[in-house]
Amino acid sequence: MENKKVLIGSIVFVFASFFLMISLLVYESYKAKKMKELALSIKMEVRSAPSSAPSQDYSMYKTKIGDEGREMVQIPEGPFIMGSKDGDPDEAPERQVFLKAFYLDKKEVSQEEYARFAKMTKRPLPKIEVFEDDQSKLLKPEFAAMSVTWDEAVAYCKWAGKRLPTEAEWEKAGRGEGKRKYAWGDTFISGRANANVDGSEDGYRYLAPPGSFESGRSPYGIYDMTGNVAEWVADSYDEHYYQKAPYRDPKGPEAAEDLKVVRGGSWRETEHNARLSKRFAAKHWRADITIGFRCASDMEVGDSPAAP
Repeated sequence: MENKKVLIGSIVFVFASFFLMISLLVYESYKAKKMKELALSIKMEVRSAPSSAPSQDYSMYKTKIGDEGREMVQIPEGPFIMGSKDGDPDEAPERQVFLKAFYLDKKEVSQEEYARFAKMTKRPLPKIEVFEDDQSKLLKPEFAAMSVTWDEAVAYCKWAGKRLPTEAEWEKAGRGEGKRKYAWGDTFISGRANANVDGSEDGYRYLAPPGSFESGRSPYGIYDMTGNVAEWVADSYDEHYYQKAPYRDPKGPEAAEDLKVVRGGSWRETEHNARLSKRFAAKHWRADITIGFRCASDMEVGDSPAAP
């Protein structure tokens, strides 16, 4: 009888130990899962937060409101360094260019703003031709306009009483008077632009609302000169144009060409292609989910120039 009790006790002890061990394993697995979820949530919060940088004062640069209600920044007259001796062949030679003062949109045109233009001019909205994911992820009123051809961008700017910026104007607005590679400096910093090969390190998988990256503004306070959408400019493309371009206010090759210039890189570009001196060529009829635009305008009679 005594042996039977010992046997039963041993069996109970073994089963109790087994269930205790299983319970501990389940608890540890649950705790590990929760810790992983917490770490992931913290990591995502860090990704979504723009890179911190000392706030800058752009108040010395004059602004105005364009005919369609969008804010523009006056880029002062003067020289700047255009091109790069360390980039691609069509970026050379690196040289000094002098530009008269002009205005440039502070932000890229949004889908909501382009839709208003399309409605008023009875134009069709841009269509997404190729995108492997859900198209609704790109189509949001607050996102930058895209899939717009060069001709449509020209038409929008004309409707707004403006024009597309020249290639030289665009580059000066992004770089300032120095040789910086990106709008904020010479080193690519994740979180200061919506760029870098489809990644979400900047908090956005695809497009972002124009003006989302405060720490990525150019020396004149212009947003998204690096990344988000690449941007149409007025010039036709000639890979050798820099070798013969004038010193003052270059406007691109005189001959009418199908190829137009695209600047600024986009949300899917590499660090190399997001550089401010990088030049892209595209047919004027091309509509791409990575290409949008912003507008420029000349100084008007009575406008006082900002201090350079």
